[in-house]
This record gives sequence, structure tokens and C-alpha cells, in this order.
Amino acid sequence: MQKIITVLSLAVLAGFSLPMAVSLGAKQCGGASWYNLPGNKTASGERMNPNAMTAAHRKLRFGTKVRVTNKRNGRSVIVRINDRGPFIKGRVIDLSKAAAGKLGYINRGHTSVCIEQVG
Repeated sequence: MQKIITVLSLAVLAGFSLPMAVSLGAKQCGGASWYNLPGNKTASGERMNPNAMTAAHRKLRFGTKVRVTNKRNGRSVIVRINDRGPFIKGRVIDLSKAAAGKLGYINRGHTSVCIEQVG
């Protein structure tokens, strides 16, 4: 345990940043896509449920709720972060199929959104 703490301390002192989950301070806008991998484990350990209102974000803490607004049509949904991603430049969130359906972009595959943390 002492060895791990020492290594982490040295990494911080040397200027290396350590990945950690964060809160979303203000609105974040960019692309959104959706995914449908029923039964696969998410990064949080949950099973992916395409009918749940869930999403993947690169840095937000698991369990964080965010309002996602489709900039093309103004529709909004609230989703819970339970996975990591997206890993495509310009995209800020990956939504479950159910959330993408409510936002009206399943056929397009992706859309432009803004997200903001709620509650």
C-alpha cells in the first residue's frame, strides 16, 4: 500500500495527471451517438439495458444524472451515467437506444446535443 501511495505522489509531483471522475460544471455541447449492446457489462459493472435511460460519458461519475437536449429539435431527456465513452472525436455522450429514441435521432445515428448536470 505504501508503495502505491509513493508512486501516486511522485506522479502528481512530476506533473502527470491521473484520470478521475469529475462533475460537469457548465453545459457541454457536442455530438451524441447511441449504442445497443444488451446484456454486455458497462464500465460501472451494470448490464447494458437498451430500454433504460442511461448513457456513457468519458469523465462524469457513475450515477450522475444529466439532461441531454437535442439541438436539432429541442427535445430533452434525463439519463444516468453508467458507462464510459464515446471515444470518437467531437462526441460528448453515448446514449442508450431508449434515450436516443426519445430525442428523435435513432435513424440518423448521431446528433448535436448539449448536456448539463441535474440534481
